[in-house]
Amino acid sequence: MTGTTWLGVALVGLLVGFMAGLFGKGGSAIATPLLHALGIPAAMALAAPLPATIPSTLAATAVYLRQRLVQRQTFLWSVAFGVPATILGALLSGYVSADMLVRVTDVIIVGLGVRLLLRPSGSEASTEARVYRVRLVAVAVFVGVCAGLLANSGGFLLAPLYLAVLHSPLKSAFGTSLAVASMLAVPGTLVHWALGHLDWSIVLVFAVTSIPGSYVGARAALRSRSDVLERAYGGALTLMGTAFLILR
Repeated sequence: MTGTTWLGVALVGLLVGFMAGLFGKGGSAIATPLLHALGIPAAMALAAPLPATIPSTLAATAVYLRQRLVQRQTFLWSVAFGVPATILGALLSGYVSADMLVRVTDVIIVGLGVRLLLRPSGSEASTEARVYRVRLVAVAVFVGVCAGLLANSGGFLLAPLYLAVLHSPLKSAFGTSLAVASMLAVPGTLVHWALGHLDWSIVLVFAVTSIPGSYVGARAALRSRSDVLERAYGGALTLMGTAFLILR
């Protein structure tokens, strides 16, 4: 690869890391099309963000942890049900149309973004404990299967579903999403490593910039007003999902 391509990988890592920390998402769903646009083969563009997601999301998670904004119960249940679902999704990936699933996912992202713009999550009432756990398991399994099928950490769905379905506080949803995404990225990384899809030089360059980017993004999120941040998040989801629907 040329020096320009390596610079592009580093800049993508910085951008994706910052957005991950700011909006509580792993970032692999955004990174893959950007890396592929730089000329990186599709399989490597799909796999490279996954191992980099682990340290970058942990760096951002540390910022939220210090402010006690990672919900312990939500994290534990999400990992307990999400990791097996991720493995199941990876095993099913050869039997499911990835193109169809990606488009359905983009529609979901747009819908969640519009919902957050029109009706912020803070207006929702509290949820009874048993109903909350049922919803939590459903979110974890759904996101885990999608993460396995699409070879990403699931963070692009976790945070908006925590907000829309579990009615979590905004910054707690972001912090918990980051912590869970770091765990869901592990099975996908191992599978792609075994399949020979990982170019560790790309992973390294991506990670070097995404780790500090995610830390700075998380600090910026915590300093922002929740209402402003939520509107920005809803707008970002709507624009991102719409752009993916048009460009894919």
